[in-house]
Order: sequence, then C-alpha cells, then structure tokens
Amino acid sequence: MLDRRRLILGSAALTVAACGPQSADANTARFAADPFRRISDAEWRRRLGDPAWRVLRHEATERPYSSPLNDETRRGTYVCRGCELPLFRWDWKYDSGTGWPSFWRVMEANIGTKIDYLIGIPRREYHCARCLGHQGHVFNDGPRPTGLRYCNNGLALTFRPA
Repeated sequence: MLDRRRLILGSAALTVAACGPQSADANTARFAADPFRRISDAEWRRRLGDPAWRVLRHEATERPYSSPLNDETRRGTYVCRGCELPLFRWDWKYDSGTGWPSFWRVMEANIGTKIDYLIGIPRREYHCARCLGHQGHVFNDGPRPTGLRYCNNGLALTFRPA
C-alpha cells in the first residue's frame, strides 16, 4: 500500500526526471566570461527599471495579459531585454491562452535551464545563457511539432522587427 509520502516523493522524482537537467548547462557555461556576468544587481536595477529587474534578476512573474508582446504579430526576433541575445523568432510564437507570450521553439544555443521549486513543485525554468536573465518556464503542453510551450515574461523580452 502506498502511503502519502511515497506517492508525493515518487511524483516529484518523476517530474524532475521529465524536466531535464537540474543545473546550468553547456549553453550557460559558454558565456562564463561575458561582461554581462559582472554587472551588479544595483546596475541591473538602474538599467532595467523595477518591474523588468524583478523578473529578469529575481525570477518574478508579471501579471498575465499585461504584456503588449501578447499582441505582437510582426516579423522579427524576440531578444533578451537584459543583453539582446536572440531567443525566439516571430513565427515560433503562438497564442497559448495563458496570458503570457508563448513560443513552441527557442534558439536552444542561447538559453540555459534549471529546475526551480519556487511554487513548491519542480518546474523547468529557462534563462538567457549570456546574462542569466530569467525568461520563464517550459511546459510539455505546446503545439506540434515540438509539443513544448516556452511561457515567457513579456518584461524579459524586447521585440526587434525584421
């Protein structure tokens, strides 16, 4: 008979295993000597402003449906607001109905991932590989062909029209 503790621990272990790597990956390590890594928290706050600073540097989440990027449909590239590293192409974006800009594909060489437990359950967080700015979380409920949903904070991105 399964007791409650074993059920919870087993479920958590399966979720962590399904989420992939638990620490910074090779993409993140690739930028280890980048000048963006040496910017102080106070300087980030000055550069970004309070709302974006909380999201990018302290893993906050903006309110759903608050980002003007939800309605962006032009051709172009979505870049990290912290360092302008390209992360998404316009044609990878879709309306997930969640209230945050969502993408079914990412420029994989430009992100790093880790597991976070901020809400008490493991989730796969992704961040900019260059400046380590928090972008959002990736879920396995997206459209084909990847089946992934990169749920991004609009405050963490800047759109560059083509």
